[in-house]
Amino acid sequence: MTVSLYLTSAEGRTGKSAVALGVLDALVADAPRVGVFRPLIRDRHERDRVLELLLTRATADVSYEQCIGVTYEEANDNPDEALVRIVAAFHALKQHCDAVLVVGSDFTDVAVPTELTFNARIAANLDSPVLLILGGRERDRAETLGQSAARSPKELAQLAELSLHELHAEHASLLAVVVNRSDPEALDEIVTQVRAEVSAEGLDEVHVWAIPEQLSLVSPTVQAVLDAVDGRFVRGSEDALAREVRSIVVAGMSMENVLPRLIESSVVIVAADRAETLLAVTMAHEADTFPDLAAVVLNGDFAVAADVERLIDGLGSTLPVISTPLGTFDTAQRITHARGLLTADTPERLDAAIGLFLEHVDVTVLRDRLSVHRGGIRTPVMFAYELFERAAEADAHIVLPEGEDDRILRAAHTLLARGTARLTILGDESAVRARGAELGLQLDEAAVVDPLTSALSAQFIAEYVRLRAHKGVTLEVAEERISDVSYFGTMMVHLGYADGMVSGAAHTTAHTIRPSLEIIKTVPGVSVVSSVFFMALADRVLVYGDCAVNPDPTAEQLADIAISSAETAAQFGVDPKIAMLSYSTGASGSGAEVDKVRRATQLVRASRPALAVEGPIQYDAASDPGVGESKLPGSTVAGHATVFIFPDLN
Repeated sequence: MTVSLYLTSAEGRTGKSAVALGVLDALVADAPRVGVFRPLIRDRHERDRVLELLLTRATADVSYEQCIGVTYEEANDNPDEALVRIVAAFHALKQHCDAVLVVGSDFTDVAVPTELTFNARIAANLDSPVLLILGGRERDRAETLGQSAARSPKELAQLAELSLHELHAEHASLLAVVVNRSDPEALDEIVTQVRAEVSAEGLDEVHVWAIPEQLSLVSPTVQAVLDAVDGRFVRGSEDALAREVRSIVVAGMSMENVLPRLIESSVVIVAADRAETLLAVTMAHEADTFPDLAAVVLNGDFAVAADVERLIDGLGSTLPVISTPLGTFDTAQRITHARGLLTADTPERLDAAIGLFLEHVDVTVLRDRLSVHRGGIRTPVMFAYELFERAAEADAHIVLPEGEDDRILRAAHTLLARGTARLTILGDESAVRARGAELGLQLDEAAVVDPLTSALSAQFIAEYVRLRAHKGVTLEVAEERISDVSYFGTMMVHLGYADGMVSGAAHTTAHTIRPSLEIIKTVPGVSVVSSVFFMALADRVLVYGDCAVNPDPTAEQLADIAISSAETAAQFGVDPKIAMLSYSTGASGSGAEVDKVRRATQLVRASRPALAVEGPIQYDAASDPGVGESKLPGSTVAGHATVFIFPDLN
């Protein structure tokens, strides 16, 4: 049975897209094929931004066209006919999905009378329970950079009352209420008062959650400011276009009066003919004693003098500089109205939105209420979700030694946003944090440690000398080793300053493994270090070992690799059924390579008789049930293997 959930709100600008991302993230953890449906879109010629975004996260194999109902104009012209078409499109989509997230209309400038009522009517006709989203921000005041005043708990309770009446009038079933963009200082009181209103309507089983406003989700980016002023990117780092803009500074006074007014993450509006102000602002951004700015907008039809350009070039500043022909007032007004939007091009914001949702909404309750059934398969998205969930429960402290790599910084942002782990990033702190800011990343909760200046270095050096004394390691050699981030990070794990280390994005396998072999060594009983790959297929997760470390293992080493790989598979929720791969299956072939695999299989069975293992076996016989039954009838592994052990790296 396909389950569905209808997201709707009583007004616009509630952050429904962010909530939809969180709900979608929860659904894909259990349902193999999750679709998204938009009953109402603006028009058929321009793709719906929200649907486009959500389809990048959905897992059902359907087209954009299958996920839409009717346009606002069509609904306004003939609501009854539009409803019939919406229901038909929805049921057609359901045929391809295990779960469908229905995202209601957006309260655009295209009028649809009594919009919440119409959404409630759609939900009732789709037989979809409603997740009602209430906006925690006031709507009668203009926003500034996406920000507005917070509503009080009493105001939100009144809004809930009105909304519940409309849902009830159209016979829509309410599953839960989320108060989004709430006042962070009043979350508990908001939940209490809204829940009281819900209970007054006889809906005691309906859950109420409050998600606080987070500026990083509503503040515009520098790119949004550039678009708002019809600007031209002049100089600086294009990566910094992802920075958030939190405030506006109009530099209309002399240079010495501008400097004390600079604000963190602000966009500074400078008249294009004020070269001294442009230079001062740029130098202030680069100085550690002044705030980090988001960007400079040069307004007016004036060219910057060539010598000034040359002087700024010499500073090597990454601060984005934008040019616009607009006057100061129009420039400031347009920037004020710029908004932060969630798009597929802003992955850091998407991570933050999902992390905030997971922190404040009990997704276990949500999934239980929907009763999603996964049908016995395990998609890559499900596997990834399980990893995030288990890691968050473990609350481990992980050290990332490759702090100079943008991919590591982006991954750190994701992990922190989702509350997955506590992190220490190795590298020069000013460089790491400056690069993170340029990329628009939130890394404040991560510790940044420089091995060259850390107070831990002396302890690590002494410990390394002790551990490697039998190899003749001197103090000088130890100092050189510990200055290396891989050795420093490994020593953090060894001495309990971190629970684990993740490396290999920039460093070689040897560079990553060697410090572990010297300092931590292998688990007792394991004679060889090996690797596994998790192969995330469309409906299952397989484990391949060893495909990276041992070029040509012996039979004894191959047995160890198989046992270690099986244990790793089990740790990650993969039921280990081991296929010892060869070019021959069973007793059909001979030769040194086949004999090695046959011997390794015997050693695994002798050492771990409870493990399901088959070998030698060809890949097709291990993976395809039909071939497996034909070549090895009655085998519990043939055709159903989950752990594939390769005889060598070739």
